[in-house]
Amino acid sequence: MGHENHAKEAPAATQGEGDEAALRAENASLQDRLLRALADAESARRRAAQSAEATRQRTIADVILEILPILDNLQRATAAASDRVSEPIASVSVTEGVRATEAMLLTALKRFGVRKLESVGAAFDPSLHDAILEQDSSSERPGKIIGVMEEGYMIEDRLLRPARVIVAGRAS
Repeated sequence: MGHENHAKEAPAATQGEGDEAALRAENASLQDRLLRALADAESARRRAAQSAEATRQRTIADVILEILPILDNLQRATAAASDRVSEPIASVSVTEGVRATEAMLLTALKRFGVRKLESVGAAFDPSLHDAILEQDSSSERPGKIIGVMEEGYMIEDRLLRPARVIVAGRAS
């Protein structure tokens, strides 16, 4: 009779070991699924952050493109006022106000990573400049920028607006 009880316990022990192995396999499978879900969530978070940053950069660029013509007009007003030799005091005050406004605007643009392209004296680069005029010049090498009609700007490492330039041509 003792032998019968021992025979009944052996299959139960084997069954317990089988249940334990199945539980371990299920546990490993669940851990793997959890790790994959966490990795997918992290990837989604990273993609969303990149997308948000790209959208922010495009929005900033769009706003700045709207502001640049204002800056152009301030610069033209300053240049026109500087061309006058004798000015009344009131005109000088207005000119100084325009210059101060221009400086404030340039400072604000710099905070957003905007910088002016330095074009005069540089070689013409079609990826940065639009040639508006080619002027014969015996004093400058052909292809050198000798004047700027409208300033160009970069935002971080991207071209925001090309400079509209006058390029030296061959002397006639």
